[in-house]
Amino acid sequence: MLYQRFLIYSMRTNRPVRVLMNDERMRYVNLTVLSMDKESFLALKPGRKTPVTIPYDQILAVSYARGDNGDTTKDLFQE
Repeated sequence: MLYQRFLIYSMRTNRPVRVLMNDERMRYVNLTVLSMDKESFLALKPGRKTPVTIPYDQILAVSYARGDNGDTTKDLFQE
């Protein structure tokens, strides 16, 4: 899984990532990952209160969300 780094990044920093999914149709969705296991991961969609379980086989690509460059050093200096 080449995209696993982005999912772990989202889970550790509590930031959304952009995911290309193929469930009924191909579409981009911004998700914040809450937890991961071997078969699927639990994610929260923007504007939703209940998390959804997404199997890994529905994921085609993952990238940073708009406006996010992956810089986590600014989080270290905030108190």
